[in-house]
Amino acid sequence: MKKLENKVALITGGAGSIGKTTAELFIEEGAKVVLVDLDEAALKEVTASLGNNAAYVTANVTISADVERYAQEAVKKFGKIDIFFNNAGIEGCVKPITEFPEDVFDKVLAVNVKGVFLGCKYVLPLMNDGASMIITSSVAGLRATPNFVAYTTSKHATLGIMKTAALEAAPRNIRVNTIHPSPVDNRMMRAVEEGYQPGQAEAMRKTFAASIPLGRYAQPLEVARLVLFLGSDDSQFITGAQYVIDGGSSAK
Repeated sequence: MKKLENKVALITGGAGSIGKTTAELFIEEGAKVVLVDLDEAALKEVTASLGNNAAYVTANVTISADVERYAQEAVKKFGKIDIFFNNAGIEGCVKPITEFPEDVFDKVLAVNVKGVFLGCKYVLPLMNDGASMIITSSVAGLRATPNFVAYTTSKHATLGIMKTAALEAAPRNIRVNTIHPSPVDNRMMRAVEEGYQPGQAEAMRKTFAASIPLGRYAQPLEVARLVLFLGSDDSQFITGAQYVIDGGSSAK
């Protein structure tokens, strides 16, 4: 039997590499999936590639009315929510604190913190008892990197949301956990590489990869497989936990 047979998953950041790859894996494992993103054109393309077991809702995760709407639309489309991958996030820019633009800081926290909070606020009441929420944090949520203050702050903050939600949702047997990837081979890291070393992003990529004991970035599918485990019934006694997927980086 497939791991997610008869389950319905809601995924924010659905047009991004991790969201899209997770949706593909979930559908392979028997789930129906509702994707949420701000980019409607990208959402349409991704959803079309996934077939009849996928739907999408265009929404801004920082706006309460949009979040409430995407949660309700997921239930209208497929009848329930068994898995919520609270995944939407942005990277901001690379600058020291003394030069970091206030508007960029506010935007990163709005998406990465308020967006996660609003997801919890409006989706949790609609989730089935025994459901699972997975929140995307980062290795940046466990340690700091110079010149990356907004992203680092935001990903630390998701831990507080996760732990609070895990305790509050436990009476309904809803699990809430965070995942903490190291650099993933995707668009976000291309922007970060360029930010740290303008015009020499490939050299920066090699430096980042060399700092990881396994010597490479994570692939989106490797992250998706962790999300699958936490979303499936294989993780029924796991909640309030931080799952690091970093090629050994945190062992140093």
